[in-house]
Amino acid sequence: MKLRLFEFYFIKDYLRPWFGLIYSLFFLFFLGAIGYRITEGWEWSDCLWMVLITITTIGFGEVQPLSPEGRIVTVLVIVGGLIFIQFTFQKAVRLFESGYFQRVNELRFKRILRKMENHVILCGYGRVGQEISNQIKTQNIPIIVVESDEDRKKIAEENGLEVLCADATLDETLKLAGLEKCKSLVVTLPNDAANLYVVLSAKGIRSSIRVIARAGTEEAANKLRLAGASIVVSPYIAAGRAMASMALRPIAIDFLDLLAGSECEIEEFELSNDISLFETAEKRSLSELGIGKKSGAKILAIKENEKLFTNPGGNFILQPGQVLIAFGSKEQLNILNGLLGNLVVAVELLK
Repeated sequence: MKLRLFEFYFIKDYLRPWFGLIYSLFFLFFLGAIGYRITEGWEWSDCLWMVLITITTIGFGEVQPLSPEGRIVTVLVIVGGLIFIQFTFQKAVRLFESGYFQRVNELRFKRILRKMENHVILCGYGRVGQEISNQIKTQNIPIIVVESDEDRKKIAEENGLEVLCADATLDETLKLAGLEKCKSLVVTLPNDAANLYVVLSAKGIRSSIRVIARAGTEEAANKLRLAGASIVVSPYIAAGRAMASMALRPIAIDFLDLLAGSECEIEEFELSNDISLFETAEKRSLSELGIGKKSGAKILAIKENEKLFTNPGGNFILQPGQVLIAFGSKEQLNILNGLLGNLVVAVELLK
């Protein structure tokens, strides 16, 4: 019901500045049709059709031969149409100068966000941002791009993305993009200071938000972490390390490339924080659950608070709030999810 009311007010606010022109157009049609009806005695459908082709200058011939009085009516309709076009143009210019179209775009975004949740906000649509959006789209996760550059905004729209053309460093922009209910925030602005400002703003609005930020230098990366960024990535440092790994460990890198192109996936299984679920569970260790034998999936690591336990053994006991990082095919991971049952509260693909 609230959504329908919002859509009603959205349409009402969108059309309100145009009501005068719409009424004028109907008035012109009405007077023109009456004029032809009186002077020519035509049917109402012929009268309205004649007004339409006259105003729009389509160039069709007359419905029927016109009398001198009918031609006077036609001249008046043409003049009225020209005046209407002039007023429409002037109205559009005034609305543009007053920021009307920007407000309409904001209303459209609010309408979209009413139906959107667990989306990703991407601040910056440069080369790094474009690659990030391409990867996110493959997972069918909704994404909203915040970009102030008009050229990049057009590129994002051409790629089928929802774009908010605004300054990402402003609190109002992040709120409009749906920061309160998004899945994560990715900050890839070309300026380290701007990235830091966005992280601070986001954490001020929602302290629990997961923020992935880009940094140009190691110093900027440290400051972004201090500001609250969950993960900081430097494209230059990451590229350098990747190229060094290719030079030093080519076989391992080739294996990882083959793995990325296979049907295998890596998923995170977030366990519930409800202690009662674990107290009543009959099986809590990896061996008791028979994860390896029954599912075929491999538990690569288990994260507990800030600790990471790699390659856990069968005697490892599952605890509330842990995150299991598992490797396997989609079918194997589905079986693993079934074995864990109601202990799992969220599953995230990490491939």
